[in-house]
Amino acid sequence: MTDAPLPRGRLLTLIVARFGLMFIIMGLMFFLPAGSLRYWQGWLWIGTLLVPMLFTLRYLLLHDPALLERRMRLREREQTQKRVQQFGWLYLLVTFMLPGFDYRFGWSHVPTGVVLAAAAVMLLSYGLFVLVLRENSYASRVVEVAQGQKVIQSGPYAIVRHPMYVAVFGIYLASPLVLGSYWALIPAALIVPIIIMRILNEERMLREELPGYAEYTRKVRHRLLPGIW
Repeated sequence: MTDAPLPRGRLLTLIVARFGLMFIIMGLMFFLPAGSLRYWQGWLWIGTLLVPMLFTLRYLLLHDPALLERRMRLREREQTQKRVQQFGWLYLLVTFMLPGFDYRFGWSHVPTGVVLAAAAVMLLSYGLFVLVLRENSYASRVVEVAQGQKVIQSGPYAIVRHPMYVAVFGIYLASPLVLGSYWALIPAALIVPIIIMRILNEERMLREELPGYAEYTRKVRHRLLPGIW
């Protein structure tokens, strides 16, 4: 069961508020610990992810506002997903504040080439994320089954069952290097158990509530990595 659709004007207001708040929060998380606006890796991360995100938001607002509304939902209904979400906020705080301190105190010396290569990985991962959104109009931010939802088996979903989480891995595991910190790779690695826990719980719910999903899991056997898991 899902909430009633939002009017377009209210949806636009919500998008502007959320994006503006995200820009402010990420800026504070990067530049306050760094103690300087010259922390160029922080600007690179913002440009690599938030600028393409603006174009994606505009596209969805014009062509698939229902999907955009689903992406705006943050409140999980299922208890296990609520716990995963709560732990996830702590993970984000540590992972994205540590690089600024790393920059300030000079703990890491990540070569510029490595930083730029990681930015390319992050951008490609976001491209996969957008591809998933185009393929699956039911790709909500929270775990839910919408009325009329169908199992998607085309595009990246023909290869693995959770291509969006593949994109999430690419973005979050590349982020510490984009931000110029080797030390931040340690907390960033926590995204692996967080996502695995989320996937296992999500699949249990989908098997129970989404018609055809059990058959789909027999057809596409791997969740994230073909031949591995």
